[in-house]
Amino acid sequence: MKSIWKGAIGFGLVNIPVKLYSAVQNSNLDFDMLDERDHARIKYKRVNENTGKEVPYEKIVKGYQLDEKYIVLNDKDFEEASPEKTKVVELERFVDISEINPIYYETSYYTQPENQGKKAYALLLRALVKSKKVGVARFVFRNTENLCVIHPMDEVLVITKIRFEEEIRSTTEVKLKGEKTISSKELEIGMALIAQYSGDFDISSFKDEHRVELLAIIKAKAKGKQPIIKKMQPKTASSDDLYSQLMESLTKKKRA
Repeated sequence: MKSIWKGAIGFGLVNIPVKLYSAVQNSNLDFDMLDERDHARIKYKRVNENTGKEVPYEKIVKGYQLDEKYIVLNDKDFEEASPEKTKVVELERFVDISEINPIYYETSYYTQPENQGKKAYALLLRALVKSKKVGVARFVFRNTENLCVIHPMDEVLVITKIRFEEEIRSTTEVKLKGEKTISSKELEIGMALIAQYSGDFDISSFKDEHRVELLAIIKAKAKGKQPIIKKMQPKTASSDDLYSQLMESLTKKKRA
């Protein structure tokens, strides 16, 4: 596994040199776009909108439009914006992970300590486990400042990027309009239904079933066979009344 970033975790006055590795991988099937006539792959080109000519990658720069004019920035400009953050994941606060709403989470990276940082790495790891806290930090990665949490998992410090507050849209436009009165009986049955479906979270019990079915169809077509497609029947309640729907759901779960 190839590291994608080298730097350090700043823990007070202690710097812990680490490498960053991607902790996630895409489980989706990789489809190519093809020309229907001869199945040749469709390729995309970077084209100058004025000349229509393809632009070599090394000739592409980054620019920000300001007052209808583009201001071009280079790598040095990005580094000078926050030089101290380009190589250090600076811990700023320790919090309970339950305080962080899941809507903020993005993607995760594994960290691996360099030889000279192993003891300090182990100290931070043990301290987080014992305190049951996670560290909130920020760092610059790929010319962008990132907020993150540092948390332990299987004897590894994991850095999980989280979104800034300004990246989350307001819920105002999607909130329920008008008063919706829920009776005590409806709430009671709703709570009973939740209790019946409650259990420990085991990630291994959740599989990408759509990917499995799609792969089966691909393999069948490769052999010249007609794929057998399971058609899911939508579940419908026998009544439009919410209380009746809840009771029916409860009894069906009990029978199952």
